[in-house]
Amino acid sequence: MSAPALAEVAGWDLPLLRGAVWTLDSVAAGLPAWRSRIEVVGRSLEDAHCWYGAAAQSAGAALVEVSTVATAVTAALDESLGHAQRLLAEAKVAQELAERALAVAASVPVVLDGAGRLVALPAVPIGAEAGLGVDQTAAALQAQELAEEALQSAARAQLAADEAGSALTRVGVGGGLVPATFDDLLGPVRAGAGIAAVLPPPGGSDDRAAWWSGLSAADRLTAIREIPGRIGQLDGLPAWARDQANQELVDRALADPSVPGHAVAVSVSAEIARREVAGEEVQLHEFQPAEGLVALAIGDLDTADHVGLLVPGTGTDPIGDLDDLADDAGTVADATTVAAPAATVATIAWMGYRAPSNLAQAASPHYSWAGGRALDATLDGLASARAATSGGRPHTTVIGHSYGTLVVDRAADAPGRLAADDVVLLGSPGMDNTAAELEVDGVYEASAPFDPVSSVLDVHGSRTDSWLFGAEALPTDWRNWHTGYYDEDGPTATAMGEVVAGVREPA
Repeated sequence: MSAPALAEVAGWDLPLLRGAVWTLDSVAAGLPAWRSRIEVVGRSLEDAHCWYGAAAQSAGAALVEVSTVATAVTAALDESLGHAQRLLAEAKVAQELAERALAVAASVPVVLDGAGRLVALPAVPIGAEAGLGVDQTAAALQAQELAEEALQSAARAQLAADEAGSALTRVGVGGGLVPATFDDLLGPVRAGAGIAAVLPPPGGSDDRAAWWSGLSAADRLTAIREIPGRIGQLDGLPAWARDQANQELVDRALADPSVPGHAVAVSVSAEIARREVAGEEVQLHEFQPAEGLVALAIGDLDTADHVGLLVPGTGTDPIGDLDDLADDAGTVADATTVAAPAATVATIAWMGYRAPSNLAQAASPHYSWAGGRALDATLDGLASARAATSGGRPHTTVIGHSYGTLVVDRAADAPGRLAADDVVLLGSPGMDNTAAELEVDGVYEASAPFDPVSSVLDVHGSRTDSWLFGAEALPTDWRNWHTGYYDEDGPTATAMGEVVAGVREPA
């Protein structure tokens, strides 16, 4: 394509170009949400019991193809948009310089050709001295310099336009940007199948969430199938993906009784089956059986308005206590639904750290250090995964019981703010931080009158029921002892539901 002439640059229709860039931006911004809805439908088909067989499989495969094409087109649009924005910026500069060059040339007056060169001097009256005066010469040279700069910007604009078009033709848009059919778009995607990297990048949960968002549906399924051990543990990925990967790991562990963590897999599988038979939705958010680490969510973490995460204390492990902690999570979820009937709720039975197994071990803060880091990473991952979707972050409450409050304490010490809105502390043995130092909007605590841990022991810091600590007290029952805070008919569980729902009024 030949370079534009100076007069053409001065006459470019920038409002039209600006409108085209705006339209491209709007399409690129809207496509991810549309693609997300398609993928939700696809995942719903996988779980549907009313439609199965060849037709259902064909529909599911078609939705995967649509999502995969949408992913490729989104990436192409984003790339094209970047070039188009550069085109608009360079075109604006080029036009302004071209207009100035022509105006200065006309004031001399001299004539500039299409390439910005001086080609004609003004006519000399009879008897006048030939040539330009000093000021006219300076103006003529300025006009030529402005024209040269204008054409350089125009060349950069033309290059940006070519690159904007090339980004689209690589995914099947025809030459001259002729509208493409779905088959046109699908061809290059199929040709490049298997090339896209499905290995997660280094970095934090935000980086992983961005990586996952950029994968096609086919690449996501490949990652879940090929590297479930990686996908299931990646903070920042949506809960549905981690659940699918971790369920695959459970099946593998169940198939071989000799593998480390087989007993954990048996416990997890039984709890999932028990709740699914009862009609509950569950998601296996973490599963590291050899290390004894499990996190089981009741509800949908990807869509819930309110999320409550329960951190247990001394003497808890997934083999013997997952069912009890999941029951506690269910109690909190039920209380939250009562407090906010129109809201959606998910709660997590979080056994993401190795808790001390007895009171002697509980006297040491050692277990809370790794637990705090793990809890902080889990909360960051939940926030990143939700921030990467159109739904945004949920209202999140962390509920620590007994030694679990010390884990919450250590999580607040991790770099950055705690990715939660409220904290509830139950039967705490003491904390180093004050309520204000936990970095959340609301801090609540419950210490039953005859709880020997919270009322007698303060081995790990200040008592949480002290006015110096600064937490708002939740109601308790004298019968709570140390293990009854989650009793479904007790006042503390009702109050916790109000906190998780974000409707708890100050006492």
